Amino acid sequence: MSGIDFSQSADLVAPQLLGCIIELNGVAIRLTEVEAYLGTEDPAAHTYRGKTTRNAAMFGPPGRLYVYFSYGIHFNGNIVCAPEGIGHGCLMRGGQVVSGHDIALQRRQRPDRKPIPDDNIARGPGNLGQALGLTLGHNGTPVTLRPREAEPEWVAGPRIGISKNADAPLRFYIPGDKTVSSPRGRRR
Repeated sequence: MSGIDFSQSADLVAPQLLGCIIELNGVAIRLTEVEAYLGTEDPAAHTYRGKTTRNAAMFGPPGRLYVYFSYGIHFNGNIVCAPEGIGHGCLMRGGQVVSGHDIALQRRQRPDRKPIPDDNIARGPGNLGQALGLTLGHNGTPVTLRPREAEPEWVAGPRIGISKNADAPLRFYIPGDKTVSSPRGRRR
């Protein structure tokens, strides 16, 4: 697989995911942006208040997907980290489609909208999930990752799109990559 030890804390796994390729439903995406969520120690984590039916996959074995429905619109995906029972995960925020481009574009493109630029197909967690064809049926399934060719340059900074513990430097991304989300109201 990827050579990543998913039993480590999410903040240690997250930068190791950058440059890896996730494959699902005929699409492969090179990850360029992820966010770490640190279980019961992290008020922004879905697992902060403990295990529920919705977040149970995050407490399961590491190296699996935790998929959730966000804002009634998108399916977002996390890669579960840390030992079983801890509740850490890495949200896949952005990436570059490296194969299955037509499939990903078909999942994302709406006929009443102008064409989606390649850099935006999997930019943002909802778009990435849609490009991969994520559904709740993938929740708890093993993740398929191809290892990166080399460690990319990366930076850590504040997470975006959340209100709790947002300033924690737990967002990891490849600087200058056009598939990385643009934080509204914040500079990268």
